[in-house]
Amino acid sequence: MISFNVPPCVGKEKEYVIQAIENHKICGDGEFTKRCSQWLEEKTGSPKVLLTTSCTHATEMAALLCDIQPGDEVIMPSYTFVSTADAFVLRGAKVVFVDIRPDTMNIDEKLIEKAITKKTKAIVPVHYAGVACEMDTIMDIARRHNLMVIEDAAQGVMSTYKGKALGTIGDYGCYSFHETKNYSMGEGGALLIKNEDMAEQAEILREKGTNRSKFFRGQIDKYTWVNYGSSYLPSELNAAYLYAELEVADEINQNRLSSWNQYYEGLKDLKDKGFIELPYIPDECQHNAHMFYIKAKDLEERTKLISYLKENGVNAVFHYIPLHSAPAGRKFGRFDGEDRYTTKESERILRLPMYYGIKEEALEKVMGLIHAFYLAK
Repeated sequence: MISFNVPPCVGKEKEYVIQAIENHKICGDGEFTKRCSQWLEEKTGSPKVLLTTSCTHATEMAALLCDIQPGDEVIMPSYTFVSTADAFVLRGAKVVFVDIRPDTMNIDEKLIEKAITKKTKAIVPVHYAGVACEMDTIMDIARRHNLMVIEDAAQGVMSTYKGKALGTIGDYGCYSFHETKNYSMGEGGALLIKNEDMAEQAEILREKGTNRSKFFRGQIDKYTWVNYGSSYLPSELNAAYLYAELEVADEINQNRLSSWNQYYEGLKDLKDKGFIELPYIPDECQHNAHMFYIKAKDLEERTKLISYLKENGVNAVFHYIPLHSAPAGRKFGRFDGEDRYTTKESERILRLPMYYGIKEEALEKVMGLIHAFYLAK
């Protein structure tokens, strides 16, 4: 069976985990946590990056730092993972879903302004597949309406929009280092903070409401409870695993892009014949080959194709039942305007096996089966 995903392992993960153990420092904010944060700050240009236990927790932190209150409204796409909404629902906010663009599967920036009310507090663009939303338009809307922007860049590490790293354009950016992502620490994430004045507040929030981070830096001689907070700090063991991959991030990125390009070129003839649609990358976007997907004609055809691939040893998947159609989505949110594309496009999309180090023969087998499925019709 060709797996849909294989978590990356580049060689030094075990060595670094052992180093962390031998340093007698396996809780958070040790040497590897600092190295990861520094690497991310230098690579993205973000003034402050904090590792977190997950992208979910990074988004929760952003919601707290934005002072989201009960009754506030937050605009986002319905085509996303539940964590995007959960972070704000936990604060008592109402989630306002907006339709997506069918070309990138990202929020339709032209529909955001219409969804704004006097209760709107923030916009949460989700960079699906590591392809950027139309951020210039979104930031312009946010400035004119005095709204916060929290980028869900869970899939966007190493992707850019007009040369700017995803996660650095809005007020906050949220990364994921889950095992399904391009760079992994098993479970983990990061919060990118644009306003350096918020960095200390974020550190306090992440350290159970204490100023412990300042204590460890020698800025104060003891630490104490100064505000509300929680435990959003990942283990040093996780950070050690991640740092091994960040050291060779460009190599991982190029490997994935090569596989992505091979898929695209190998399936382009089916696109040209009208059997499938392939991903669209706007000119201003540099993506990170987080995933490769095709779009079937409809739900029935996708279901048949998934079964056909599985019968022949290939694990291909779909994801994201639109949140507005889920029980919790109906309870905690509302869809603004018409659902022209969110549901229809979500029922067509099929993700193909994609991971660092996938063999060329595996790619060829997947593409051969897709050709056989369509050309046998």
